[in-house]
Amino acid sequence: MGFGFVFGILELLVPVVFLLVIGVFVATMVSGLRTWNRNNQSPRLTVPAVVVTKRTEVSHHHANAGDASGAHGFHTTSATWYYVTFQVESGDRMEFSVGGTDFGMLAEGDHGNLSFQGTRYLSFERT
Repeated sequence: MGFGFVFGILELLVPVVFLLVIGVFVATMVSGLRTWNRNNQSPRLTVPAVVVTKRTEVSHHHANAGDASGAHGFHTTSATWYYVTFQVESGDRMEFSVGGTDFGMLAEGDHGNLSFQGTRYLSFERT
């Protein structure tokens, strides 16, 4: 096997990987648009609920950062997602992604009226 064989495989592999990446990107976009559309088609509901639990999910990304002088550093970014689980009168529980401000204002055991549209959290007003 020579270099021609290796380059032949690479000529085939590079477009296949590119198409796979594009395919995953398009599938993710389509899924997000479907969820957005489904939420927009859903009625806005307000129901009595209790805050059952709260949780966060943090992701970290580490990367080497070099500058023109050749100095190398380390760059870290992170993102935090906030989730709150509510229990409605029927006993069903629903978890919603919420913003950091809402997350900070809610406490486990809070009673109030939960407003949502499909899987989209709108608000929670304590009673």
